[in-house]
Amino acid sequence: MSDSSGVPPPTSLASSLKYIGPGLILTAGIVGTGELVATPNVAAQSGFDLLWLIILGCMVKVFVQVELGRYAVATGTPTLHMLDMVPGPRLKVGWMVWVFLPVFAAMISVVGGMLGGTAEVMNLAGIDASASTIAIVLGITLAILLGVGRYTLVERFSIGLVILFTLSTIFAVGALQFTDFKITTANIADGLKFRLPEDFSAAFAAFGIIGVGAAELIYYPYWCLEKGYAARVGDRDAGWRARAEGWMKVMKVDAFASLVLYTSATVVFFLLGAAVLHAKQLELSNEGLVTTLAHMYQESIGPLGFWIFLVGAFATLYSTAFAATAANARLMADVVPMFGLMKPTDDPETKAKRIKLFGALIPIYTTILYVVWPAPLTLILISGVGQAILLPFLAACALYLRHRKLSPELRPGMVWTTCLWLSGAALTFVGAWQLISRF
Repeated sequence: MSDSSGVPPPTSLASSLKYIGPGLILTAGIVGTGELVATPNVAAQSGFDLLWLIILGCMVKVFVQVELGRYAVATGTPTLHMLDMVPGPRLKVGWMVWVFLPVFAAMISVVGGMLGGTAEVMNLAGIDASASTIAIVLGITLAILLGVGRYTLVERFSIGLVILFTLSTIFAVGALQFTDFKITTANIADGLKFRLPEDFSAAFAAFGIIGVGAAELIYYPYWCLEKGYAARVGDRDAGWRARAEGWMKVMKVDAFASLVLYTSATVVFFLLGAAVLHAKQLELSNEGLVTTLAHMYQESIGPLGFWIFLVGAFATLYSTAFAATAANARLMADVVPMFGLMKPTDDPETKAKRIKLFGALIPIYTTILYVVWPAPLTLILISGVGQAILLPFLAACALYLRHRKLSPELRPGMVWTTCLWLSGAALTFVGAWQLISRF
């Protein structure tokens, strides 16, 4: 926690807007593999039938996200240290941190899938080199940019590109209405009816990665801390509660603004995939992943759609790889000292150096992973499965913090707490299903 007396929170919604950012950083990463790959993959298999699940998958996790963010703002505690606080067996660290480790490996592996997908995009754009060679070059650029700490510029650029691609996807759905793949109100109505498919594996893998996935739930408190919410709350003095509640309101504005953005984007990608890929009986695979996805834009916009898709897919996949690697570097810099492999430190300069170090090392690992195992769709879905399994543990941590650790004067009311419990129940069901079906 900062030693300062804190900074008063903004007094209106309009003045709060300039302080939002953590959720939008996540949106730059979320509107990536979840929307571009996992969501159309579900749509290609099920058509419009699982539209309800896609919407639910985006909305249900925001309560856990805000609760983890609430504790971070109030106490300055990052997510992995929250997991370490949950009672239970300990071996150097708490049992939930041990549960996190294999999922973290899966979370990192998704970047290899992104690099592979980006390499395929560049091949289709006319780059005459193997996918492995292109992925190596992309991985090196990631390592250099993150190793020297050039995040802010790319962050802003990435958010802009993702927004433009999302807008082009919305246009593609509109243009689809003038083709044989027109989306009808009956399609939407069918998609909102509760029904369960025979094979739920792809849908639950998507559930773990769309919207705020487990990775983003873990990242979010870190971004809240970096954006200075907790530091502005300051020390416990006469005005501490008012400042804490005020900055938590800002955090909620950020979280729900990003919820609107990524839910809208996810639905648009799903509708496009259901209308085109399912109708044409096209399913995604490791071979020709990008070529298959491009059909969604070619059928709606025409030949120009292919090039719009290539530019948008490159921007989305590469920016997502960048944002995910930047976040994973922060997790590595936090978790390694917890195991005693580095000396714990509160020095900002030392932390920054460690983040840059891991920001350079992680792309090297993910590039090697893709070169050895060139299966981009599989690497992406592995991350989705792992994140779905982790979701109930994060929900349990959020509930523990809400009822046992958060200062009573900052605890949310009955309505919010009920929604948090319902969210936890839904995430537990998804995680249990993944464990049973996979193992």
